[in-house]
This record gives sequence, structure tokens and C-alpha cells, in this order.
Amino acid sequence: MNQKFKAVLLLFLLPFFAFAQSVITGTVLESNGLPALGATVAVKGTSNGTSTDFDGNYTLNNVPEDAVIVFSFVGYVTQEIPYTGQSTINITLEEDASELETIVLIGYGSIKKENVTAAQTTVSDEEFNKGAITSPGQLLAGKAAGVQVTAASGRPGDGPVIRVRPGSTLSGNSDALYVVDGVPLDQRNANLNSINPADIESFTILKDASATAIYGNRASNGVVLITTKKAKLNSDLKVSYNVQFAVEQVDNYTEVLTGDEFRQLVADQGRDTSILGTANTDWQNEIYQNGTRSIHSLVLEKGYETTSIRASLGYNNENGILQKSGYERANLGLNIRQNFLKGDLRLTFTSQLAQEERRFADEGAIGSAVVFDPTQSIFNNTGEFGGFFEYTNNTGPEPNAPRNPLGLLNSLDAQQDNVQARLNMNAAYNIRQVPGLKFTGNAGFDYNEYDGYSIRDRDSGAGFRGNNRSFNEGFRRNQLLDGKFDYKKTLETFKTDMTLTLGGSYQEFLRQDTGRFSANNELQESPINIDESALVTAFARASFDINDLYVLSASASRNGSSRFSENNRWANFYGASGAIKLTNTDFVQNSGFLSQLKLRGGFGQTGQQDIDASFAFLSVFTPGQPQAAVQFGNEFVTTIRPEGAIDLKWETTDQWNAGIDLGFFGDRITGSVDAFYRETSDLLLFGPLPAGGLENGSLQNAGSTLSRGIETTIAAKIIQSENINWTVSGNATVQEIEITDLAGAENAPVQVGGISGGVGNNIQEWAVGADPTSFHVFRQVYDQDGNPLDGVYVDTNGDNILNDADRVRYKKANHDVYFGFTSNFNYKNFDMSFTFRGAAGGYNYNNIASNAANFGSTFPTNTQNPLYLNAPVDIQNTNFSQQRFFSDYYVQKADFIKLDNLSLGYNFPGDKVDIRASVTGTNLFTITDYEGVDPEVFGGIDNNLFPRTRGVIFGLGFNF
Repeated sequence: MNQKFKAVLLLFLLPFFAFAQSVITGTVLESNGLPALGATVAVKGTSNGTSTDFDGNYTLNNVPEDAVIVFSFVGYVTQEIPYTGQSTINITLEEDASELETIVLIGYGSIKKENVTAAQTTVSDEEFNKGAITSPGQLLAGKAAGVQVTAASGRPGDGPVIRVRPGSTLSGNSDALYVVDGVPLDQRNANLNSINPADIESFTILKDASATAIYGNRASNGVVLITTKKAKLNSDLKVSYNVQFAVEQVDNYTEVLTGDEFRQLVADQGRDTSILGTANTDWQNEIYQNGTRSIHSLVLEKGYETTSIRASLGYNNENGILQKSGYERANLGLNIRQNFLKGDLRLTFTSQLAQEERRFADEGAIGSAVVFDPTQSIFNNTGEFGGFFEYTNNTGPEPNAPRNPLGLLNSLDAQQDNVQARLNMNAAYNIRQVPGLKFTGNAGFDYNEYDGYSIRDRDSGAGFRGNNRSFNEGFRRNQLLDGKFDYKKTLETFKTDMTLTLGGSYQEFLRQDTGRFSANNELQESPINIDESALVTAFARASFDINDLYVLSASASRNGSSRFSENNRWANFYGASGAIKLTNTDFVQNSGFLSQLKLRGGFGQTGQQDIDASFAFLSVFTPGQPQAAVQFGNEFVTTIRPEGAIDLKWETTDQWNAGIDLGFFGDRITGSVDAFYRETSDLLLFGPLPAGGLENGSLQNAGSTLSRGIETTIAAKIIQSENINWTVSGNATVQEIEITDLAGAENAPVQVGGISGGVGNNIQEWAVGADPTSFHVFRQVYDQDGNPLDGVYVDTNGDNILNDADRVRYKKANHDVYFGFTSNFNYKNFDMSFTFRGAAGGYNYNNIASNAANFGSTFPTNTQNPLYLNAPVDIQNTNFSQQRFFSDYYVQKADFIKLDNLSLGYNFPGDKVDIRASVTGTNLFTITDYEGVDPEVFGGIDNNLFPRTRGVIFGLGFNF
């Protein structure tokens, strides 16, 4: 066939090819008229598809006859257009109503997201942090503005400290109130670690008083609503198994002198080098090991027409980085939902069972490893003290010397077992006789039983011939019964949707502790301590959505607590807020770029009753006062005596909040800003307190604080298409808190914040006009080269006498700003995510350096036989002759940025089993100028913190 004939034939056939397989072009717009970047355009039932460009344009090739073209975009209703030969199809997508109707939790109820008037944040399981998560709090770190999550330590089984906005109390409990599936936990025994993180569906954090006032008596520090996962009705059987294995190591050590450096230091100081050893022992390296962690999770769920069941089994086993430390936990979860009466009655049963075992290491080894002589060998040649080298005198171990770090670890056997059971039965009934009326009842039971022991080898250096045994046991019980009526009605005349709530709650707490301890080589029984209290609450709320434009909400609660006398037992709390949904106005809808705009504002009053110290109507009283006890058989039970500070009442917090919610370009970019102002009065203060004010050790209502701040959140959907999705989000909080009144004793400062080096050393100060974590120090004087002068301070009051009157408030531990940034990216079956977290404006007191980095500590004089102790390398910078605890030299800037986690994963889809493989790095690096081990120190005093870990986690997930 010649070339001319081929060309003619091709031209002849082209129309037929074009008729059979056509090309479609067009533009896809969002509902606001903006181009839909990354929208998917595909031939239904085939893999033939494309995505729109920056201008919303697309070209779809090879479209067959009678095809159906599918247009889809996240957040918008999917549309299908039959192909009838048209060459151009332009389309405008409509917003998905289900996105606008998203339901979020509020106190004792739920609401449409667009009608939220208060300051609150929801973090769902899709947003949780990745990694070997053993504590629910770890899921939240860096995820929500106004919520600061600080890892307490690297100790196995430790949960993080969670703070919602700056704490308003001083002596009181600064923890939020945790509510798990409708059951408020005991604030002094929340034990979130007993909840399997894999069972948690979402956290909702209620931050301002208008949101939390319905929980009035314990809501000043925010409320965290935790919802566990449940199966859906009419769903197929799903089985999933996930396993993770982690290897972890110490993130950072205290930098101390090596054996050779220490020998040189001793020689340079003209000391006797003959008492040194010949070894080069890195004691910190010896006490730590590579930690390992394995986490297993098995889930089965199935939904029927009227029943859904979800059962889960979790197991966690952790060997800590400090030898002899560890944590083991087994969880069993069960959620059952059953509908009756054609769906009018729904019963939900939730149970969470946990068995925990904590293995405790002697954490005194951490500090001992910093100062123990690096020239000495680990073991001795005599076989005494378990074979470990110890400093001795004529009678045994030298009492004023540190113990061998490894001897401390190997001579202690300490463990605590804990059993936790949380059960909840919820009934919701739609009362058909009154349309819109629903009753919900809730019965909860939270029980925790524990027993533990600590046994020290009597032949070791630490336990040498001493009392070496102690045992403890006890239980915590929390019982709840509450009920509420919800009534919803549309007032057509006023174009208003109304929701009314009225309910009540009774909650009872019982705590009991006892134990045994060795004295004179015999076991002695400890007294039985009993603490019983109850809370009674009546609450109400009214919400109005007016013309789909204005939302008004008000709530109130009346609370009674048995912890207070009859005169002060009852208190009223309230909250009110409102919002203008400008999203629904022509201004926003015609703007061309705004897709969401809502203004919010609210105020309210909440309370606080929890404090670690015992007070009136409790079973333990003012220190030094005799306790009454009644004998039952061979047991003595401490009784409850309403004496002491009987005029105590709640702490009271008044809070104002203003906020704005924004969305741009079809909510491709969303954000919010909240500003809050909070005043707390009648503080529950526990001594020591200033002379002329409260008596030392007593407890009264006195003092006040003021806190304020601004919280911002922003999220962006950078790419959204069928194959590629990339979202980023960030949040930042600016905050401050100050004491505005203190104890009424002419506002005299109070010394707090104990440090090592003897009784009475307090480095922080409560004072009017200052942050509660302010440091109280001498101003250090430096030479012309910037080196600190030993014992030379500024005479701040100019009286030519250097004494405590020259100490001043200098810096603070609380950060001015903290922030988080998260990125989530996936391409087809591959995904990658990471979270950065940081803080600025806070300072730490480096108590490790202040205690040991001086020649007085290195060459002690209070021992029978001479011995030398190691020091942090900072001793070479200061050359301090003795401990200078109150020098501001040790108050060091603690700003930081941390890469909390970086996770990579890949999904392998299969016919019957989908498999996901992942690798995650945690605590990968820290950017900071802080000279200590870790800048993130809760409370601001850095004293031999159990170091946090850096880890690599390998995971496999199987979904059947």
C-alpha cells in the first residue's frame, strides 16, 4: 500500500474515530464562582479521568458514546452529566449540605457546627499525631490553639500534662475536666492512660466560660469531651489488626566531665589525685538502655438494622530507657448500641477495662549518674553492696555521698498494679406525644483499684541494714447518675429554631488508701484514709437560631458540693454567648472570595473546688493536728470532722471571649481568632503564705489572678484531587497571667518552687503584678569578658548590704507564645505527615547546674573520708567556689521548636485484605538555646528530669 493511499484512507476514517471516541473540554466552578482547582472529571465506571487546572479548565479525552461524566470535588455535591455528543460541558458545583450540617459536641449535648457560639475546638482521629501512642493526651500535642500539651517525662506509662488556656488557680487543680462518653472523671484521678488511644474517635475542647458553665463547679480550667469509636448501623463486618514496634533512645544527656577531664580538674585544683580511680566511666550511658515498645490493637465491628457492636482488644508493653523501668497495659473495649420502638429508644452501653503494670526504677540514679566520680569502676573488689562500688566510711556506706547509680537501679524492686473499669449505660428516648421532646439518661461507674510495693536489697549501698519495704493499696470509685430533657421546636412566626435543655446530675466519689511499711525491721500498718464527697448539679440551656443568621445561647448550673460547709455548699454559675452567621448574607455570598464569616462573643462564670490539700469536711486535716479514728475490729478508720477552714467556698472565674471564624475560596482556607480575658477570685490558697496573712499550712479563700490571650488557627487545603491531597494547619496562642491580689496580707510575696540544696530553698515567687512562675533571684554581676563573678550580685536596693532584700523577680517559666504546625500529604496510596511544635518567651531554672557545677559540691567537706564528685561542664565557665542557687545565671531561656513526629505510610490494597505499612520518627530534633537536657520543663525547674526519648516506630495494619 503506497503512502498516498494510506493518507487518503486515514483522512477518510478520522471522522469515524472522532465520532466513536470524542474529546470534551470545559470549566468547573465552585458555588461562589471561583475556579475549582483539582476537581475530578471522569467517565463513570472507568479509570478514564482528569483533573482541573488552576483556572478550573479540563480536557477529557476518549469519551465513548452514551457515557456519563462525573464531576466531583471535596466539600461539594458530586454531579453526573450524560454525554450526548456535546464538546463543551461547563458546570458549577453546589456545596455539600452534609458539610454544613456537621454535628459537634457541646456540654450535655450537640449542635450544628455552624451554630457554635463559644470558643471550642474538635480534633478528630484523622488529625491525631502518629507514632507509638500510649497515652490519649499524646494524640493532641500541637493540634489545638489554647491547648498546651507537655510530656511530663520519658517515664514509661506517664501521660502528658494538658492545659486549656493558662491556669487561673495557684494551689488548686489546673487540670481540665475530662468527660468520657458523657461521664465526668474524677479530676484527682482521671487516669487517661487507662483508655486505649486506638479507641478514641475525637476530642472536643471547650475553652471559654460560655461553653463550660453548664459544668459550673469544676469548669474553670476548661472541659475536654472524649468520644470513643462506635460501629455504624447496617455495616459489614470489619476486622482490623494493627501492630507497632518502636526502638527508643535517650534524647539528650547532661554534659559532664569525662574521667580524663575530671582527673585534670582535680590536679589543676591541687587536690589529692590518689583517691581517684583509673577508669573512664560514663555513668549516664551505663544507666540508660535502648527502650523498646510494642503496641497491638485488634478491632471487630458489625452493624445490623437495629444493633451495632464494636469490640476492641489492645496490648502495650514498654521497656523504658532507664534500666528496670517499664509499663504494660491490656485494654478491652466494648460499645453496643441497640434501637427499640422503631428507633425512638436507643440504648448505648460502653465499657473500658484496663489492667496496668508499672515497673518503677530508682530515679535517684539519674542525679547520681551526673555527679558520681567518672574515674571509679562500676564494681568493687570486695563483693559488698551487691558487688557495686560505693563510697564508704568506718561503719558502712558514706551517708553524705551519692550511691552508685547502677547499684541504686539493681537493688530496687518496685511495682504497682492498677485495674480500671469504666462502664456507662445511656438511654435516649424520643417522646412522640410531644414532638421535638427527647429524654436522655446516663448511668456511669468508674472504678480503679491498685496495689504496689517497693523492696530494697538490705545488703545494697542504698538499703544497707535499713528499713527497706513498703506496700500500698487502695481504690477510687466514681458513680454518676444524670438525666436531661431536650426540646426542639421551630417558631415559624419568628423564623427561629429553638432548643431547650433541662437536667440534673448526681456524682459521688470515694477514695480509700492504706499500706504497710517497715520500721525497725518490722512491718507497721498505715492508717486507713477515707475521702468521700458528692456533687449535685442542676443545669439548663436555651439556644435560638434566628432567621439562620443570629444564634443566641445561654446556660446555667446550680451546684452543691459536700466538700464545703452548709453555708457555702451551693453556688450558681452561668454563661451566655451569641454569633452572627454572616456566611448566610449576600455580602459574603457575592464577595467572590469569602465563603465563611461568623462573629462570636460570650461571657460567663465558672468555679473550681479541687485542691491537692485536704480541707473542711474531708478525712485528712491540717498538718500537725490530731486525727480522730474509730476502731473496727483490728482496723482504725479515720473519721470525717468538719473543722478547720469551714468558711471555704469555690474559686470563682469570670471570663469573656470574642471570636471570628473565616473561610476563603470555598473554604479552601479556613481560620479563626479568639481573644479571652479571665479574672479568678477567692483563690483556694494553701501555705506557706506571708506573715500577717494566712497561717503557715492553713487553707483559705484569698487572692485573685488575671489572665488573657489570643488564639489563632488556620488550615489550608493546598491540593485536593482524586490522586493528590495536601492539607496544612497551624495554630498559635499568645497568653499571659498575673496575680492581682494575694492573701490579703498587704500583698506580701510568697516564696514557692522548691529546689535542691536544702530545706527552705525556693526559687519562684508569688507576688502581686507578677506571673505565678516568676523567679526570685539575685542579679548576677559579670566581668568584662562576660564571665560571672563568684558571689558578686547587684545591690538592687542601694543600701550597701547584700541580703535577701536584693533578690528581685526576674523572668518566668510560663511561655508567652506556643504553637503547632501540621502537614498531611497523600499521593494515591502513599501518605506522609509531620507535626512541629514550639514555644517562646519562657525560662527554666537549671537546678542541675546550680546544684553540682561548683567546687564546693565537687570537693565536699561533710564526709568522713575524702571523696570527689563529678560536675557539669559548666563548672569550667563559672568557677564558682560553692553553690550559688539564687544567681540569675541559672535562669535560662527555654524557647524551642520540636519536630514531634514524621510519618511515612503506604497502603497495599487487596481483594480481601488491605495492608498498611508505616514508619514514624518521634521527637526527631529540638532547636533551642537552652543549656539543659530538655527545654520543655513543666513548672520551669529543671532538676534531673526523666529524659524524653527519640524513637523510630515500624507499623503494620491489616484490614479485613
